[in-house]
Amino acid sequence: MTDTLSDRVREIAAEAGALALSRWRTDFRRWEKSPGNPVCEVDIEIDRLLRDRLGTLLPDAGWLSEETKDNADRLGAARVWVVDPIDGTRDYIRGREGWAVSIALVDHGRPVIGVLDAPARDEHWHAEAGKGSYRGAHRLTASARSELVGARVPADQLPKADRDLVAVAKPNSIALRIAMVAAGEADLVATVRWGHEWDVAAAVLIAQQAGAEVSDALGQPLRFNAPEARAFGVLATAPAIHDAAVARLAERAKATIGKG
Repeated sequence: MTDTLSDRVREIAAEAGALALSRWRTDFRRWEKSPGNPVCEVDIEIDRLLRDRLGTLLPDAGWLSEETKDNADRLGAARVWVVDPIDGTRDYIRGREGWAVSIALVDHGRPVIGVLDAPARDEHWHAEAGKGSYRGAHRLTASARSELVGARVPADQLPKADRDLVAVAKPNSIALRIAMVAAGEADLVATVRWGHEWDVAAAVLIAQQAGAEVSDALGQPLRFNAPEARAFGVLATAPAIHDAAVARLAERAKATIGKG
């Protein structure tokens, strides 16, 4: 029998991951919620499973998930589950390995438990506030890189302005890309656009507990369970290069906000 809430969340994530893996590369329904925003019936199945299991685990907690219609009742809850049933649905649909079940427990705006289950990659990530980050039994430590030039970035292709960085293999899941920073396998992950809390909540805690620096695209702290459930970008880096990364992104970030 497991002893802690974190252990139970990991068990539930593993159950969800096993179900997703059993349906992966099979014939299932898929469609677009909006242009370029794919979803499949397995997303919905995993969402139902997680809501049932996590709701039983903490009946008083609110719920925020990509695949559930949002309910403002969560704003009155001290604790909220922030879930993406399959982060990286595009890879999942294409039969690629870069997807994960993402579960975070947010307490008063901050993630306190984060779990990513990526069974197609045989990776199981978890973190608890104040207790470090792990992939399996291995404790994670962010990279000690001190120079922005040469920083490793999970990307298919780097923009011309960032050709002094180094592209490394990129899973579709943004959560797994942030987890790469936690593991010291990448030095920088950045998005400069509005994004949803469920995409990053678990991975943010995993990165922070590994010693990485994490903020929004402007360098401001991330808070979760916001009314709109989104933030302006995410920036996860080796700690020594975070300020330099914020400075590099500043004009792009301001330009993007200006277009909004």
